[in-house]
Amino acid sequence: MNSEKDVLVAGIDSSTQSTKVMVCDARTGRVVRSGRAEHPDTTEVDPAKWWSAFQEATDGLLDGVAAIGVAGQQHGMVTLDDNGDVVRPALLWNDTRSAKAAADLTAELGGPKAWAEAVGSVPVASFTVTKLRWMAEHEPELADRVARVLLPHDWLTWRLTGGDPVTDRGDASGTGYFSPAERSYRPDILTRAFGGRHPELPTVLDPAAAAGHTPDGTLVSAGTGDNMAAALALEIGDGDVVVSLGTSGTVFGVSGTAPADATGTVAGFADATGRFLPLACTLNAARVLTATAGMLNVELAELDRLALAASPGAGGLTLLPYLDGERTPNLPEAAGSLFGLRRTNMTPENLARAAVEGMLCGLAAGLDAVREHGINVRRVLLIGGAAQSESVRAVAPIVFGVPVVVPEPAEHVAIGAARQAAWALAGTPEPPAWQGNTALRLDEPSAEGAEEGARVRQRHAEARRQVHDV
Repeated sequence: MNSEKDVLVAGIDSSTQSTKVMVCDARTGRVVRSGRAEHPDTTEVDPAKWWSAFQEATDGLLDGVAAIGVAGQQHGMVTLDDNGDVVRPALLWNDTRSAKAAADLTAELGGPKAWAEAVGSVPVASFTVTKLRWMAEHEPELADRVARVLLPHDWLTWRLTGGDPVTDRGDASGTGYFSPAERSYRPDILTRAFGGRHPELPTVLDPAAAAGHTPDGTLVSAGTGDNMAAALALEIGDGDVVVSLGTSGTVFGVSGTAPADATGTVAGFADATGRFLPLACTLNAARVLTATAGMLNVELAELDRLALAASPGAGGLTLLPYLDGERTPNLPEAAGSLFGLRRTNMTPENLARAAVEGMLCGLAAGLDAVREHGINVRRVLLIGGAAQSESVRAVAPIVFGVPVVVPEPAEHVAIGAARQAAWALAGTPEPPAWQGNTALRLDEPSAEGAEEGARVRQRHAEARRQVHDV
């Protein structure tokens, strides 16, 4: 990289809902300009829609940009024929039609332990490998046409460069046919899942490698998955755990060892720096709050006020907020439950508080899970839309039992992709140290708060055991 101060890089976040673009100063990470374009609201989509959104979101923004990085929603399935044409609309991570395929594949390979040892994760409906099995069983004529399988970020990177398809180990680790520990594909698993077919897979690049260049000469980095890019943006270190409260909720941190969780609670992903990214996920995060606000017929700001007006513990109410099932293999069809109702505690305030505590207890279970896989949790970085909720900020340190930091709102996935682009451009051993975001550090829970938080988590755990035997 040259020494001029105005070297710019762009990060692309191609998410489920939209394409976001962040153009940043390559040296400091300062955001210079940004853009956005919406995606169709569906669980399967023609990848051409992503390209149209990319063109709309980047219109007029890429002048002077020296490098581009793409981060995409994990797990999706993009199938191409011999000519590079899309065979069928891409199935996204949140398309659950392959739930039975996940269960079948788990049994065929010898159970959850065998899967965890093979690829670091137990397959669920979101994983690409299960979607390939579904396609082989339900669309065999289309499956016969598939010559190559890509992930969403792989496809966009390929469209940008026009070269051979590539990926990175972070995004590849969410397919179900890549071993993060061995840093290699498992073609035997891919072939079994796809009914004996042998589609080509993208080459796995090192984290700082370049995928190629656009026709006008702009460098394109390897790209990665959305969670990996967020970790890169936040520059998390040992003891840092990110809790992301979006449509779904994720809990992840970096580790030097590859996890293999036979329960399926923790996915053994790779990160975008050469380490690993143990990750626990729940389908039920911010939507728990919006659903509760809707039931109470109030706006989210009023839900905050109600929740803060209630005492810790919500008067004895405990909500298991599995309103959309749950991601883990043993809870795919779970439903929400409300415990501890009494005539004396049936108030809007207690229900609002129970919703906040219930949502956060689900994430606290994720914290416990990643602890068991080598992460010593020192603090939580709380991000995502629901992190801006006053009640969430107040309750999180109590429920989590550790200090909580709320970075300033930012498009962390796109910024992480931009930081990766700056890394590829610089050609240095480590990614550039950016100035980072200022953050609001919340007080550590008091001794009284920690005790109450432990009681809330205990009631939540007892309810899970009572209803779901987990």
